[in-house]
Amino acid sequence: MLYNALLPFADDGGLLNLIRYITLRTGGAAVTALALSLILGPGLIRWLKLRQGEGQPIREDGPPSHLLTKKGTPTMGGVLILSTILVATLLWADLANQYVWIALFVTLSFGAIGLVDDYLKVSRRSSGGMSARMKLLAQIAVGTVAAYWMTRATAGPLAMGLTVPFLKEVLVPLGWFFLPWAVLVLIGTSNAVNLTDGLDGLAIMPALIAAACFALIAYLVGNAVFSNYLQIHYVRGAGELAVFCGALVGAGLGFLWFNAPPAMVFMGDTGALSVGGALAAVSLITKHELVLVIIGGLFVLEAVSVIVQVVSFRLTGRRIFRMAPLHHHFEQKGWAESTVVIRFWIIAAVLALAGLSTLKLR
Repeated sequence: MLYNALLPFADDGGLLNLIRYITLRTGGAAVTALALSLILGPGLIRWLKLRQGEGQPIREDGPPSHLLTKKGTPTMGGVLILSTILVATLLWADLANQYVWIALFVTLSFGAIGLVDDYLKVSRRSSGGMSARMKLLAQIAVGTVAAYWMTRATAGPLAMGLTVPFLKEVLVPLGWFFLPWAVLVLIGTSNAVNLTDGLDGLAIMPALIAAACFALIAYLVGNAVFSNYLQIHYVRGAGELAVFCGALVGAGLGFLWFNAPPAMVFMGDTGALSVGGALAAVSLITKHELVLVIIGGLFVLEAVSVIVQVVSFRLTGRRIFRMAPLHHHFEQKGWAESTVVIRFWIIAAVLALAGLSTLKLR
């Protein structure tokens, strides 16, 4: 909004010329989202407590300690993340850029699915919300629309191509198989973040670390000079997603202020599904979805731990982990919640650096 309103006056020089710079607007979006979160957060938490009463229903099959330590904490805090991302992005991004609207569409749509799920959990006083089938069908529908939109917004072979880390000239032509591939990435990432969201602050910090990484990736991919120097595929217009990622970082930091142990609010599926969908959308547009597997490796580990646990139990009747997802396994081993969270943050940071290294190792 600011960019589109002030751009006609940028040629006059002076401070207005700064609106052209993506780096400035990315910082502006991050600060705006953070400030709005800190301002709106207390009021939203009070309202959620008033409306939800006993807060988020706690899973009875989870760690027994959670029935005591987590009881009464309100959920749907993802509304704070969604609203601040939306306002900051609309304020600082180029609204003529299709990629910005695709990212917002995925984020808000996945957030809406999560909001319905959270509402059903609270209203029914049950840890079960939407049926797994309905949630999956809704995610497939949103993912399909977003994937097709991406193919229309991207020019040339990149539209339906897959780039491979470490290989500078390789572009795998997926053809129309790109659509199911993109849907898989969107659904897989959103649900992986959701599985990770089981301890105070555990999911949001790795998510904002990944968002910061993809802000840099989007900026480099969308810049012809830098992409040529790094020998990565240039995606015209993708640099504007750095502003969106900046808003995600700011919103994540603002939410962490209230989600830090002991959490005053949980993001719920509203936040987890939307944040995961946002990261997946940016990775697909920038053609770095395989790098997301590395940068978001913590989410992958959490999701794989659940899959391995389920498959092992169904085939052999035995469990590999004491409890899945993985963070509950370490809780059951006696690790304090804060220990699990901080060590997982360290793992997320290391994986993020490893993912960024792929930009140069080609």
